[in-house]
Amino acid sequence: MALPALAIALILLFTLGYAALCAAQPFGRCRKCNGLGFQLTHTRTGKPRRGKHCRRCHGNGIRIRTGRHLFNAFTRTRHAATDTPAQPGTPTRTESRPWS
Repeated sequence: MALPALAIALILLFTLGYAALCAAQPFGRCRKCNGLGFQLTHTRTGKPRRGKHCRRCHGNGIRIRTGRHLFNAFTRTRHAATDTPAQPGTPTRTESRPWS
């Protein structure tokens, strides 16, 4: 009986820890280029040189974490589902901005 409770507590702790990490640091290093933004190549003498642009992160060296990506998708979906259509005569978001 204690083993399932311990397993549930560990899973809950891991999930809350990952959610806190995604909230605090939504971007992580790219796994392909190790955060450099390019692949390292070496000359014939062994000296490292800058290689090709990383295609996975587009040269930024960062990627969005999976948990943050899921949270953003959920937020977009919820916002689109609960957004009420504008009544006739009321300004939209972009029309009500004074600097636009």
